[in-house]
Amino acid sequence: MDKYIRWFNEISMKDLPLVGGKNASLGEMFQALTPHGIQIPQGFAITADAFSVLIQSNHLEDKIYPLLEGLNSQDTKRLSEVGLKIRSHVRSASLPEDIQEEIRKNYEMLSKLAGVEELDVAVRSSATAEDLPGVSFAGQQETFLNVRGVVDLLSACRNCFASLFTDRAISYRVANGFEHSKVKLSIGIQQMVRSDLASSGVIFTLDTESGARNVILINSSYGLGENIVGGRVDPDEFVIQKSLLGKSFLPILRRKVGSKQLRMVYSGHGSRSTKNIEVSKADQRKLSISDDEVMTLANWSLKIEEYYSNLNKRETPMDIEWAKDGKTGDIFILQARPETIHSNKLKLDTGVFVLKERSKVLITGRAVGMKIGAGPVKIIRDVSELHSFQVGDVLVTDMTDPDWEPVMKKASAIVTNRGGRTCHAAIISREHGVPCVVGTESATELLNDNQNITVSCAEGDEGIVYEGILPFKEEKVDWKQIQKTKTKIMVNMGNPAQALTASLLPVDGVGLVRIEFIITESIRIHPMALAHYDQIKDLSVLNQIRDVLGVYGNNPEQYFIDKLSEGVGIIAGAFYPRPVIVRFSDFKTNEYASLVGGKQFESSEENPMIGFRGASRYYDDLYRDGFALECKAIKKLREVVGLTNIKVMIPFCRSPEEGQKVIEEMKKNGIIQGEAGLEIYVMSEIPTNVLRAQEFAKYFDGFSIGSNDLTQMVLGVDRDSSKISHLFNEKDPAVLKMLQMAISAAKKAGRPIGICGQAPSDYPEISELLVKEGINSISVTTDAVFKTIRIVSEVEKMDGRLYESRHV
Repeated sequence: MDKYIRWFNEISMKDLPLVGGKNASLGEMFQALTPHGIQIPQGFAITADAFSVLIQSNHLEDKIYPLLEGLNSQDTKRLSEVGLKIRSHVRSASLPEDIQEEIRKNYEMLSKLAGVEELDVAVRSSATAEDLPGVSFAGQQETFLNVRGVVDLLSACRNCFASLFTDRAISYRVANGFEHSKVKLSIGIQQMVRSDLASSGVIFTLDTESGARNVILINSSYGLGENIVGGRVDPDEFVIQKSLLGKSFLPILRRKVGSKQLRMVYSGHGSRSTKNIEVSKADQRKLSISDDEVMTLANWSLKIEEYYSNLNKRETPMDIEWAKDGKTGDIFILQARPETIHSNKLKLDTGVFVLKERSKVLITGRAVGMKIGAGPVKIIRDVSELHSFQVGDVLVTDMTDPDWEPVMKKASAIVTNRGGRTCHAAIISREHGVPCVVGTESATELLNDNQNITVSCAEGDEGIVYEGILPFKEEKVDWKQIQKTKTKIMVNMGNPAQALTASLLPVDGVGLVRIEFIITESIRIHPMALAHYDQIKDLSVLNQIRDVLGVYGNNPEQYFIDKLSEGVGIIAGAFYPRPVIVRFSDFKTNEYASLVGGKQFESSEENPMIGFRGASRYYDDLYRDGFALECKAIKKLREVVGLTNIKVMIPFCRSPEEGQKVIEEMKKNGIIQGEAGLEIYVMSEIPTNVLRAQEFAKYFDGFSIGSNDLTQMVLGVDRDSSKISHLFNEKDPAVLKMLQMAISAAKKAGRPIGICGQAPSDYPEISELLVKEGINSISVTTDAVFKTIRIVSEVEKMDGRLYESRHV
C-alpha cells in the first residue's frame, strides 16, 4: 500500500483528517453511491501527510508560521505581502522523491484505466479543516484544470500545496480562529470531464437565499464550471420541488435562461490550460441542459442529500458540483459538501429587514440574502485598488475574486455586474451576512464613486439599488413565542420571487394567489393577443409581441402557459403540500387594455370596477380563449408538475347560474372539479354571494371573502375614485354585518370560509371579529403574519368554547 496515496474507493468521511473534506466526501460517495447509478470520475487523493513532509523536509515551519503570528487580516497590504512570500517558499520547495514516485505511479495507473497514455486530470485542493458545520472554505484554495503529464502534474501539486496560503485562506483562518499550523492540505487528482464541450454547474439542495429546504436549485452554464463559481456568467437556473421527485411528475417549478456570455474551454495544458470564448446570441437564449438532464441531477442530488443526512443523523443540505461530458453525453458529480450557510435551523431570534422609505431605483439584479445595507460607493476594478476600500463602503465591481474576501466582509453591501446566485460573490456575502446584488450588468457604469446608495435584498428575488441613504429597520421575531392557532393563518401572494421566503413563515398555506402580478410582470402580453396572434392588426404591436416572445415566436399560446405555470408553480411548490388557492385573473377592462396588444381586444367602459370583469369574462367569446390559456396553465401544474395542492377560485361571480357556466367552461379545458381532489372556491365579495350562499354552495367547495370589493359593493363606493375615497371604510357597521352574515351563511351551508382581503392585514379589530364569528382561515400579507397570529391567539384564549363545533 502506498504511503501518501489513497484512491477514492479506499477513503470515506472517517478519513477527513487525512484527505480533507473534499476528498473524504468524494471517497464516501464513490463507495456508497456509484453502485446506485450516480457517476463520479475516478481518481485518488494525495494525503495531508505528504504536505506535512514537504513542509518538514524543506524546514519551512520557521519560514512560514512566524510570519503569520499576530497578522491583522484587515491590513490587506501586509496580508498580501505575507501571502506572496509564503507561497513562494512552498512553490520553490523540493517535493521528496518518494512522494513524487507515488504520484507518478498512480497517475500512470489512472491513465491506463482510462485507456490513454497520459490522462487529462483536475488537481483539486482539499483542506483538512474545510467544510465543517457552519464553516465554508469555498474557493479558499486553488484548483488546476486540464493537467496532462507527470511534469505538469507535479508542478500543479506544488502550486496546490502553496494555495493553502492564499490571502483569502489566511484571512479566513484568522477570522474563524483556526491555528494555521493545524490546517493541512490534501490534493485530489481526478479524471477531467470534457464539460468544455458541453455544460457544468452547481446544485444546492435548498434555496440559497431563504434556506427553504423543499426545493433543489440547479445552476448550469456552457463549458467548465469555474465561470459560474467565479461569477463571470449569469447561469441558467432551475428550481425543482423536492417532495415530488420520484412520483412520475416533472416537478421543475422554474426555468430561468441566463445570459451565459462566456464559455470556458481548454486552451492547452499546464498553468494556462483554459480560456474563455464568447457564446453566440442564439446559444445564450437557449437553456444549457435539457429537462431530462435537470431531472437526473435533481434525483441524484436528492439521493446524495438523503445519504449524508443518514450519515450525519440530521438533515444535511448539500452543495454539489457537476459536469456533463461533451464527448459521451454522460453527467458526473465532481464533488459534494454540506451546505454551510443555511445548514442550521432558523434562529430563534430572527431579524426581518424592512425598508421604511424608497427613492429612485438606480439599478437592479439578483438579490443575495434578505438584508439591507447602505453607504458610499467604492468601485473596484482591479485587485491593486483593494487597499483603498474602507469599512462601510459599498463594494461595486464587475465580479469578485476569491482574493477579495478580506475586504468583502468589511462592506456594507456588494453590487456586481456579473454572476448568479451561486457565484463567489454570492457565497461569501451570504457567509458574512452582507447584502449583495449580483448580475446587474452595468453597476460600474451607472454608479459613481462616493455616491450614497441603499442596497435592498429584502424585497424578494430582485435586488434593488436605491439612490441615497434610506432609513430601514430590523424587526426581531422570537420564534419561541409563535403559537399554533386553531384558526388557520394563511398568506396572500402575488410576487413569485417572495414565495420561498414566505414559505418559511408559520402559516397553513396561501389563501390567495393573485396571478395579475405574474401576467403584468412576466407575461406582459394580453392573453387574447397570444390566442389570436394571427389577428394582430397593428404592426408596431406585433413587433413588440415578437420581441417579448423570443424563442416562443412559433408558439405564442405556449409562452403564456409556461410563464403563468412557472409563476404560480414556484408559489405552489414553495408551500407544497400546504393548500394554495389560485384566483383566476381579475383585471378590469382598462387594466387588460394596458397589456401589450390589449387595446385591440378590450372596449372602453364607464366604470370598469363593476363592469366586464371576473366570472363574466370566462365564458364570453371576448375572453373565452384567454381563459382557456389560464386553465391550461393550472392543468399543467396539477397533472404534469404534480402540484395537486392547488385549488382554484372564481372572482366576481354575480350569480350561482354564472358560477355553473364557469365550471362548465373549466371542464372543457380539463379543469374538472373533484378530479385528483381539485376544489373550486368562489370569492364572496358581492352581496349576492352572501345572500345566496346556500345556492352558491351547491356548485362551489368553499368561499373566500374579498373585503375590498365587498366594502365597495356594500357602501356603493368606487374604490378607484379619489373624490370619494374618504368614504371607503372596511370598519363601517354595514360591512361588518355583511362579514358576519357571510361566515354564518357558509357555516350553515357546510362549506369552509376564509378571508383574503386587505382588512385583516390593516385592522386588528376586524381579525378579532372574524375569529369570534368562527371563520376558518384568515389570509394576510406576509408582513402582517406575526401580528395576526398574536391577535388570533389572544381571541382564542379568551373563549376556547368558540371552537367546539366551528370547523367544517
